[in-house]
Amino acid sequence: MSSNYSVDTIHNTMLSNIDDAYQKTEGFPTYDITRGEAFALLELWKKAEEIERKQNVDNLTGDELTRVVFQRKGTQRKVATKAMCNLRIVDGNGTIHEGDLFESESGIQYESLENKDVVNNSTVRIRCTKAGAIGNVPKGSITQMPITLAGINAVINDDAAKGGEDKEADDDLRERYYEELREPATSGNDYHYKQWAKEVEGVGEANVIALWNGNNTVKVIIINSDRKAANSDLIKRVQDYIDPESKGIGEGEAPIGAHCTVISAVEVPINIDVRGVQHTNTATKSTITTEITDTVTAYLKKIAFKQLYVSVAQISNIIIDSTGVTDYESVTVNGQVSKIDLTKEQVAVLGTVSVTLNE
Repeated sequence: MSSNYSVDTIHNTMLSNIDDAYQKTEGFPTYDITRGEAFALLELWKKAEEIERKQNVDNLTGDELTRVVFQRKGTQRKVATKAMCNLRIVDGNGTIHEGDLFESESGIQYESLENKDVVNNSTVRIRCTKAGAIGNVPKGSITQMPITLAGINAVINDDAAKGGEDKEADDDLRERYYEELREPATSGNDYHYKQWAKEVEGVGEANVIALWNGNNTVKVIIINSDRKAANSDLIKRVQDYIDPESKGIGEGEAPIGAHCTVISAVEVPINIDVRGVQHTNTATKSTITTEITDTVTAYLKKIAFKQLYVSVAQISNIIIDSTGVTDYESVTVNGQVSKIDLTKEQVAVLGTVSVTLNE
């Protein structure tokens, strides 16, 4: 549908369809009446264009996209989740109440999930008060108490706070929607298990291996939304969603009789060594290394579970396209110059990037 229509275009079309026996110049009834109708028709045309535009999922964002993909296919946007971890009492003797607050060095707050009498080295389960990746903080960073807690003097998280996921991005939701259209999930086929896995918040991609341990067995391999190995909490949530404890009794999404085992992919470090890099005067080893790191990381995320190899040629193109790089003598990936093969149970992640300049 063309968007080039204007009041003048519509009006001229209307006048051209009226017999020339009528006076059609400005000031005469034929002109003036149709001029007003042209304005109304333009508004109707704009609404029709908008309706047509919204028929294409690629044009939708936010709540509109959420509503349309659910109405058409039942695809639901993954909601944001909150990070959790255990908090250890370093120095204290007292009572932690559900809802008591603790804080990271960066000001992110966490709340206790339990009522518990504690002494030195006791632990309590805490959860970030805000949903999203913002709550994922390193070990040793939750040490503050914004409000004094009687008898509690010092705390720390010995493990990183994990599990915080941002609301599913529009591009990821749109990709899942198209994937479900391309790969119809029916009666517990491979696509069904893949769909079930990817419906769980935090799962980025999934592979499926049928009959991996005999009849009525299915293995589901997952990676997280950052396209890295899944942690034990995410594995358990997917396992419980599809087939709790792999019992095969239909307590999850999987049909009765199907025993599903969920595991994480194994990370395969991709180590890049590029030598004899010729460069412009404005480029430095640091800027070149940083750009290669960022671009290769994005490439590896893009191909995760999409192709079963890492292309050395593609990485070479990334290097030569890096800002300030004019040429190089050699590049190896994991010590080789040919592609790095992967299995369905592996995911490539960036390891080291070594850049040697040709000074």
